[in-house]
Amino acid sequence: MVDNQSLPYRLNVGAVLFSQNGLVFVGRRKDFPDAWQLPQGGVDEGENIRLAVLRELKEEIGTDKAEILAEHPDWLLYDLPPHLVGVAWKGKYRGQRQRWFALRFSGKDSDINLHADAHPEFEEWKWVRLDELPHLAVAFKRDIYERLAQDFAPYAQG
Repeated sequence: MVDNQSLPYRLNVGAVLFSQNGLVFVGRRKDFPDAWQLPQGGVDEGENIRLAVLRELKEEIGTDKAEILAEHPDWLLYDLPPHLVGVAWKGKYRGQRQRWFALRFSGKDSDINLHADAHPEFEEWKWVRLDELPHLAVAFKRDIYERLAQDFAPYAQG
């Protein structure tokens, strides 16, 4: 058993991608079919986090046609559930330290391509209301999604 308190947090960025009419992109994970989540991913050493969020969009949904509207002022943390500590991310991290961004999608739905990357993360996607996010999230990410739904609410106006 791994002592999660001795492990660091993985540096991560996340995207709350709003459509032109104020809905939010969510993807259903390929490896956890019951899990819907926002695009997110690790930050490379020395990488600018604003560029990292656009890179992650391009990797995960096949497009970076988006304008950054806001950067969440806080780093948001979550811990992995005990059964994933020592397993996820090759056992190197206890959870993630995330910087979230609100972005407005400037493309068309047809620009979204979940298979643009050789290792797709999502197998399906949809636009949902911002207030639906916490109900779609896995339990260990729910608090963060509730905070994002509250703090980024002004951008859901379309």
